[in-house]
Amino acid sequence: MTTPETDPFIQAFRGRFNSLLKWQDLDIFWETLKKQADAGWYIYALGEKPPTSPVDTEKLIHFIDELDGLLHREHQEDYCGIVYCDSNTAPGFIKIFDPNNLGVVCGYSDTPLLPHWIISKIPPTEINASMLMTQKQKRWWNKLFG
Repeated sequence: MTTPETDPFIQAFRGRFNSLLKWQDLDIFWETLKKQADAGWYIYALGEKPPTSPVDTEKLIHFIDELDGLLHREHQEDYCGIVYCDSNTAPGFIKIFDPNNLGVVCGYSDTPLLPHWIISKIPPTEINASMLMTQKQKRWWNKLFG
């Protein structure tokens, strides 16, 4: 049985990410991703059932174009800062936060904000906030409140 500690998707989700802080950085990143659109990408909207198969090249490119328009319309700031990737040049895991529900994306919060969409080469596992706590964090939490 796979646990959050052994699940490749959850482990990647917990990994280290770079923020695409500037809109220009995001534009460059989208072009990089489009060049790799045939690499077997999954698009997962949290709260929905995880996809069981990757999208085709055209669907990924269409999603990127639509998402980029949405982000620009809904996040009317001079910076982006709501798209995070594991690598700017050879991505495998991308988190996109809802521009209308940003809360505390970077920094500390008692209830960490989950991304709205994930683009990943790893088949997604359904996630929720409690799954993302490590065993050490759960022991600490139970010690305080258990």
